[in-house]
Amino acid sequence: MVRRPLGQILALLAACAAVPVVLLVALGEIEVMPPMWVHFYGVGVSALVATAAAVVLTTAGARANDSRTVVVGGGFALMAALLAVHGLVTPGMLVGPNGLIAVTGAATLPVGGIVLVLAALPPFGGPRAIPRVLALEAAVGAAIVALSVIGAAVPSLVPSMPDPKSPAAVALFVLGVLVYGALAVRAMHTFLLTRRFADLAVVVGIVLLATALYGALFLYFTDLGWWLGHIYELSGILVVGASLVWDLRRGRSSRALMGDLRAGELVASEEAFLGARVRALMVRLAEKDTSTEEHTRRVAALAVEVGEELGLSPARLRSLAIGGLLHDIGKLSLPSAILRKPGPLDDAEYEIVKLHPGRGEELLLELGGFDESVTRLVLDHHERLDGTGYPRRLRAEELDLPTRILAVCDVYDALVSERVYRPAWPQERALALLRDESGTAFDERCVDALEAVVAGVEGKGLRRTDLLLRFA
Repeated sequence: MVRRPLGQILALLAACAAVPVVLLVALGEIEVMPPMWVHFYGVGVSALVATAAAVVLTTAGARANDSRTVVVGGGFALMAALLAVHGLVTPGMLVGPNGLIAVTGAATLPVGGIVLVLAALPPFGGPRAIPRVLALEAAVGAAIVALSVIGAAVPSLVPSMPDPKSPAAVALFVLGVLVYGALAVRAMHTFLLTRRFADLAVVVGIVLLATALYGALFLYFTDLGWWLGHIYELSGILVVGASLVWDLRRGRSSRALMGDLRAGELVASEEAFLGARVRALMVRLAEKDTSTEEHTRRVAALAVEVGEELGLSPARLRSLAIGGLLHDIGKLSLPSAILRKPGPLDDAEYEIVKLHPGRGEELLLELGGFDESVTRLVLDHHERLDGTGYPRRLRAEELDLPTRILAVCDVYDALVSERVYRPAWPQERALALLRDESGTAFDERCVDALEAVVAGVEGKGLRRTDLLLRFA
């Protein structure tokens, strides 16, 4: 079981929620009495437009065969539809006094939370589930229309809702916060892996929806916080929807709401998740030496799996993914004749090869924008616990866990890969060598985790070269 840095994630979520929560608490109980048309147009008509936009998004997702967008887009269409009904049945506008305004207002956020939770369940994932999801969303949409028509025609049939701050309202609030809190934790974890603005937008949107629960369940129509809650609801729907549109237009699926992004996918799609600069450097490396580029991809994919096995935080997994991909980037400066030599290197050639960690660090520093954790991985991936590595002959106390992971994975892939001058080692022989040197050259925890990952790959019937394809 991978350990997550929950404290760090909760602290970041608290920072995202600080402004909306402070506003709600500070201004929430200020008495206001805007005219009814403000609620009708500001909530009802705006939410109706959001409903139409969400339906268009769901349709686009279906055409793109993207089940995630279909589930989430349809869910937000239902949320916006409930909010639209809530605004359009404002007493004194189209209809008289009714209980429908309370029912639809109270149902919006719970329906949204349920839909977002369902989005991560296996029955709703994959292109084959799209017709089933669309049918379910259509059925719920029809139920909303029927409830609206019947409730407007016969107000006595609409059930009453719990009063603000009542025990039932408190229970609903706690349940809602737990649901949206879990969704926000999942989305924040994805953002820490990708560092994409679109994924941060999802986090902010979920936080706004969670904060709106307070206005809906604790405050009254005459409280300013009740109106702020409506603004938070609409803003949350629009912000998350916009992130879905952004990913859909770029041919990607939004992953923050699903929370199913694995660190290995950062390696498999480095341009999407790690940026164009990493991609450009990998293209350069492939042009220089295809074998080295393929090696770095395998090592990076293996390293982040080992990192997940050992419970590295999302931030460290991201650095490990970048460092793994670029750990041999210093070989761009080495003679091609040495890199492609069809035989073992002599001593002089090997001394030239040993320059690549330092040259890799120099290149990244010259380009700028790479974290110190990444440049350290590039410089130190050939160091060993006992000080026999290069270029700095560091010892155990100077090597952090990601560096130890990368060192083990680098050696393992080199051993099990075919070379012109020797055949590939069997996996068990390579693992045996690493076990023999555990505690001296290599970290025992990293070797054990590598064995667990390799055993898992083999147990699923995958080859070593399928590591990257697992995440496609």
